[in-house]
Amino acid sequence: MSEHYILTISCPDAANIVASVAGFVAGKGGFINELTQYGDPESKRFFLRMDWLAGENPPEKEAVETAFQSEVADRFQMTWQLRRANRKQRLILMVSKAGHCLNDLLHRYSTGSLPVDIPAVISNHEDLREIVEWHGLPFHYLPITKQTKMEQETQVWELFQHCEADLVVLARYMQILSPGLSAKLSGKAINIHHSFLPGFKGAKPYHQAHARGVKLIGATAHYVTDDLDEGPIIEQEVTRVDHAQTPDELVSIGRDIESVVLARAVKYHCEHRVLLNGNKTVVFK
Repeated sequence: MSEHYILTISCPDAANIVASVAGFVAGKGGFINELTQYGDPESKRFFLRMDWLAGENPPEKEAVETAFQSEVADRFQMTWQLRRANRKQRLILMVSKAGHCLNDLLHRYSTGSLPVDIPAVISNHEDLREIVEWHGLPFHYLPITKQTKMEQETQVWELFQHCEADLVVLARYMQILSPGLSAKLSGKAINIHHSFLPGFKGAKPYHQAHARGVKLIGATAHYVTDDLDEGPIIEQEVTRVDHAQTPDELVSIGRDIESVVLARAVKYHCEHRVLLNGNKTVVFK
């Protein structure tokens, strides 16, 4: 069976990058299914995502990687990764009490529309145990206080390593990760923020929005950094509201947006469509 790969690249922008990459794949008997690219005029960096088949009797993945590094990557100073497209990403979901994002992700997982593995769900409350175990998934209750934060985060990190996880999804996990854990999970943790950032941070954002008479509400999915809610943004969405809607109605609308935005961001990440560009992202949809 032919190997199915996804190649992602970031490097200084230059001439002949696409031709060199495509020529390398062709030289290995490969067939390109999809190729998307972007040259950022501000950062002067070039980004590429290629979905390709390696052809019959392909060399081992490690041999392909070694050859690509010496024949192409070194010349263009590339940061790159070659991944098997059929390997499912392994997600750990972290939640607190609000279940809308969790329920949405579990539904997409159970129906196959989000083709991932979920080896664990972590929560600092017991409220969502039943729905998690109904889906046949392990539920880990890891309570947290100011005094036990470091101990609890050590357990989270150990579980991440034990499960050989690729990504942590903070599906309305209402705790701030420490700088230490944020650093360990750099580029491997996605959070959903109940706001179209930046704005209305803190408690009761929809009540703040209602008090200001906003006409648009939204949600933002971003990578976690130790700078609270300032990580690289992956996906955002807004919807129009008006003066007749109550704070509770805004909460309900907001929950729907949060669920959709988080699911999109997770899917883009798991399909290797998100490349970091400083404190921004390039998302090949």
